[in-house]
Amino acid sequence: MCLVMGLDYPNMGYPTKVQLIKRKQSEQFYINFPAAIAQAMEFSKAEDVEWTISDKKHLILSRKVVPPDPVSVKKTLHS
Repeated sequence: MCLVMGLDYPNMGYPTKVQLIKRKQSEQFYINFPAAIAQAMEFSKAEDVEWTISDKKHLILSRKVVPPDPVSVKKTLHS
């Protein structure tokens, strides 16, 4: 399962600021998930995820263990 964070999906998403923590010898950037997204995706505390850079506009967040969907939904392709 992947969560794609991009800017080309109008009216869908939560604006989030990138935070920077500067220390004497290092820097750490943080992106926090709004609780509504974490709950909808059923994330758990300390869950391992992996970021992949798709391009300079998109990050892909992937998880190795995905909870089952509560309702079976048949997906269709739209042309």
